[in-house]
Amino acid sequence: MRQSQLSTDHLLGIKYITKEDIELIFKTAESFKEVINRPIKKVPSLRDITIANLFFENSTRTKMSFELAEKRLSADVINFSSSSSSVKKGETLLDTVNNILSMKVDMIVMRHPAQGAPFFLSKHVDANIINAGDGTHEHPTQALLDSFSMVEKLGNLRGKKILIVGDIKHSRVALSNIFCLQKLGAQVMVCGPPTLIPKMIHLLGVKVEYDLQKALQWCDVANLLRIQLERQDIKYIPSLREYALYYGVNKKLLDSLDKEIIVMHPGPINRGVEITSDAADSDHSIILQQVENGVAIRMAVLYLLAGRREPEV
Repeated sequence: MRQSQLSTDHLLGIKYITKEDIELIFKTAESFKEVINRPIKKVPSLRDITIANLFFENSTRTKMSFELAEKRLSADVINFSSSSSSVKKGETLLDTVNNILSMKVDMIVMRHPAQGAPFFLSKHVDANIINAGDGTHEHPTQALLDSFSMVEKLGNLRGKKILIVGDIKHSRVALSNIFCLQKLGAQVMVCGPPTLIPKMIHLLGVKVEYDLQKALQWCDVANLLRIQLERQDIKYIPSLREYALYYGVNKKLLDSLDKEIIVMHPGPINRGVEITSDAADSDHSIILQQVENGVAIRMAVLYLLAGRREPEV
């Protein structure tokens, strides 16, 4: 029997949802992708829902993508930034959220520097919570849009070989991607400097490779992550130039492989560090498709968490 609703009231992390949830989100996103490519891109699906975007960390792409998804669904949107709020005056997270909920908010999209903040919130407030990134823990909608983009290109991910390159240690995108890809039957390998690969990551069932050429030769898809300098308390690499020399992907390197692979990046791209412009803008790249798919995936998540069964498109 085909699943028609999510098994959870919140999207706190890929770890807490099922393969069936993921497939339902993808199926719903396909319907909404048709909507956002129409001349009239708006549907009335969430016109009775109020959504608060609470971003306690800086964000451009994720915040913009969520806000666009919400407006495409006709939801009422409240945007909150901690830099201009009472948080600066010492107000607690719970007090801040309860004040917002007193305005009759139905859903909260939250990015927070503390791991577990969305989970904490889900236990204390009566609203659907969507994790838009919590510290170095998870970033579920990014993993969903990444996997959805791969499925579009490859048909399905069962048995496919997916490589994640870069700062695995500090990346919430990496962890969410590992969980999502494994639930969809993919093999996962991580690659990067030894200082940026968590020592116990093999316990998650992923392969580890420190030679980029070998890793690229192994994979069907390479997802490149940026170096998260803002989350590093000490220096993990000698310089960005040296990182680019050993772990940067360029067109020459891609052309040297004896097969075609897909190249992805969750953004923001540091051109010339993790990837050169000639590779980022090549036929190998689906980076712009990821951005488009991000809106459709977030529309699907919002819609399904609001309790809707069939898309009103």
